[in-house]
Amino acid sequence: MAEALAGVKISLLNSKEVALRVVSALLRFFSYLYHTLFALLMVVLGALLTVAGAGPSLHLEMLPWTGPTAIYVLLFGGIFGLLTVVLALRGSVRPLFFLWAVAVTVYLVKGYFLGGYRFTPDEFSRVVYLTIGSIVALLGAFLQMFRPSKR
Repeated sequence: MAEALAGVKISLLNSKEVALRVVSALLRFFSYLYHTLFALLMVVLGALLTVAGAGPSLHLEMLPWTGPTAIYVLLFGGIFGLLTVVLALRGSVRPLFFLWAVAVTVYLVKGYFLGGYRFTPDEFSRVVYLTIGSIVALLGAFLQMFRPSKR
């Protein structure tokens, strides 16, 4: 019996490799979830602002755009974000999802922390959590680019 098994190569993963794969999978899952929810929020906010007719008077201090341009960026940016998540999940254009994640993180950091935005006392902690979540999701988006395809 030992001779029959001599040609069989059994690869056992060590515990560190298993732990790294689990952490990588969790980061990828968090990244997909975070950016799906973020993009959905953008679409809903853009749609609500469009329906409310808030075009010319709209000014969100954390965004570099104002008026109707900001609404279009929210609406179509959210649709683009959802599309990148779907394409990344299908495994077809994974680097595009990573670029989306980079853009979200850059605009969050630039808009809230480098752009002179003034926080209300209870708002700061929420924005910090949102930004940390974006950075963690960015790491998951980076890791998903190197996942083997299921083809």
